[in-house]
Formats: sequence, structure tokens, C-alpha cells
Amino acid sequence: MIGADATGGTGAADRPRVSIERRGHVLLIGLDRPEKRNAADLRMLRELSLAYGRLDRDPELRVGLVFAHGDHFTAGLDLGDVMPAVTDAGLDIVPEGGLHPWQVDGTALTKPVVIAVQGTCLTLGVELALASDIVVADSSTRFGQIEVSRAILPFGGATTRLPRRVGWGDAMRYLLTGDLLDAEEARRIGLVQEVVPEGAAFDRALALAERIASQAPLAVQATLANARLALREGEAAAEARLQPELVRLLTSDDAREGLAAFTERREARFSGS
Repeated sequence: MIGADATGGTGAADRPRVSIERRGHVLLIGLDRPEKRNAADLRMLRELSLAYGRLDRDPELRVGLVFAHGDHFTAGLDLGDVMPAVTDAGLDIVPEGGLHPWQVDGTALTKPVVIAVQGTCLTLGVELALASDIVVADSSTRFGQIEVSRAILPFGGATTRLPRRVGWGDAMRYLLTGDLLDAEEARRIGLVQEVVPEGAAFDRALALAERIASQAPLAVQATLANARLALREGEAAAEARLQPELVRLLTSDDAREGLAAFTERREARFSGS
């Protein structure tokens, strides 16, 4: 998750680095240090962890939408601020009540995340996209996993998730060279699901997040969990959970609402129970 050194601007030291806004059942989580190209200092990392914890715990929140204020998603880590905090045990960015945004510590977010990226998206930004479920990029975006040029390795999940997402050869092509790739190349290899005109990524990501939020929350979470189980433990483990999960979901109020909506030929109004 190491990126470029932060440059430009001063900004108030006590200003929040992450904005939070509810939009119905969607939690908008915005990287908000545009004067530093959203380079992540410790405060941003910890505020981001708290935002993910809030998304995970709040039963009224169904989907997260991660985006960035300003022209760039992120220039990576603010090296001068973060590197002194690395101890023999590594880097601790999860305060009480938080959840690791990159989920490389054994935790897992139970709700889906859509991410909108633009401009520069380096290192921890790429890894945050890999830890998300749907990635929308505007056509201006340039991605880079540049840790090898800083004499370290990616430690936010790229070494495991990128080969799984895009295939071994394409992953090594960018992990081992530190070369940048544009939005169309990112879509070609599967890192990005949609490329939209410059300036349109947030609106498209919000539309997708709201579409997901309109579905039955328990079913969305069960679908997400089963797909992740297949990735982590194999298809047999996931298949073994299909019938028990189906039985569990059929006892929910949402299942009854879904059947009623089907019978009455109307849109379902799911409560998440």
C-alpha cells in the first residue's frame, strides 16, 4: 500500500480526512484530502477503518460507495506520516470500532462495496478497488501498483487478489514492473468493470449501489458471503452452504415480501429482516 510522496497544498491538520454521508441505505465514504492528491496519512487510514466498521454494523446500511473528492482518487500513502508508525509487528490502522478496509487481517466486510475512481489511483487505491466488489473508473484514471520501485512489496492484498482477478501473467506484468495502466487496459484485464466518461464515475457507481441496496439485504449478503467462501476455501465449501442458506433465507420476512411482490406484480419493499 505504499504510494507516491504527497505533494502540494497544506490543509488544516485537524480536518477530517474521510467524509461520511448517508444516502438512503447507501453509505458514501469519501477520501477527502484533495490538496495532497488524497495521499493517505494515518488519520485517513484510521477514519476509513471506522467508516467501514460503521457500514458493517449498521443494519440500515446495505451498500458502501467509496469515492474521492478532487481530481485524483489517491496518490498512495503519505510516506512521511505513515512510515514512522510501522513497528516490528507492522502497521496498525484499525482503531476500536473499525474494520480493516483492505481486509488482510482475517476480517471480512459483510456488505458489498462499489468504488468510483478517477485521476491517479496508486497502490492502496488499487488494493482498495481489489477489496471492493464493483469498480467504476472514469476515462482519466491511471492505475499503478508501484511498491517495487519503493523497495517493498504490496501489503494491502494485491499479491493475492490481483492474480486471482486478472490472471497470473497480467498481474505480474504490473506488480513486478511498477508500470502504470490506463482505464481501458484495467477494464481489459478485469480490474475495472465499467469505464465511463470523465467526471461520470461517481454518478454511475451511485446508481449501481442504489440498485444493489434495493434488493433483499439478507440475500445480497448471503450471496456475497458464499462467493467469498468459494474463493477462500474452494467450491466444495461454498456448495455445502447453499442449501442451509436457502432454508435460512426462506424463513425471512423479505422472502415473504418477495413472494407477495411477485404474486401482486409490484416492486418488492425489502426490510432486511
